[in-house]
Amino acid sequence: MEGQYGPEWPSEEKVKRREMVAPEARYIFVRQSSNAITTQNIMKQDSRLEFTHEACNEDRLIGFVHYRFVLEEDVPVVYVYELQMESSAQGKGLGKFLMELVELIACKSQMGAVMLTVQKANNLAMAFYKKLRYVISSTSPSRVDPLIGLEKNYEILCKAFESEAKSILEEGN
Repeated sequence: MEGQYGPEWPSEEKVKRREMVAPEARYIFVRQSSNAITTQNIMKQDSRLEFTHEACNEDRLIGFVHYRFVLEEDVPVVYVYELQMESSAQGKGLGKFLMELVELIACKSQMGAVMLTVQKANNLAMAFYKKLRYVISSTSPSRVDPLIGLEKNYEILCKAFESEAKSILEEGN
């Protein structure tokens, strides 16, 4: 994450660590499991070969989404704090799947929208969210005051599911 935050990372890291352990934090984890059998050849003293087989179970975290249920401009929303995928897992649809799960959770919980913050320098993330039909929110600094927006290194994006949320969070009415 440090690369996306640049020189602001030392102070942002402390904030991120606090956010991640807050009681209201919710997570969906993606784990990769691989079950394999390894074979070993062992040469015995009498020149016989002996084969041994061992089961090898590997389970590792390859991605996660961290979200919360919050109010933004008096509209109940699911706010995505982090979507992280290991580089080997990127481009395989897992990030899209996680975002679709979050959107489903938001809809089933009668939330008005899903919102998130993305670093302007993270061009891949900006394109990813645009493809998923997220738009720059009316609450984003660049829409609140373009001069302040130029100074900020992030945008707030949203995807509204109902008309009131769309009016407030996307259109700014």
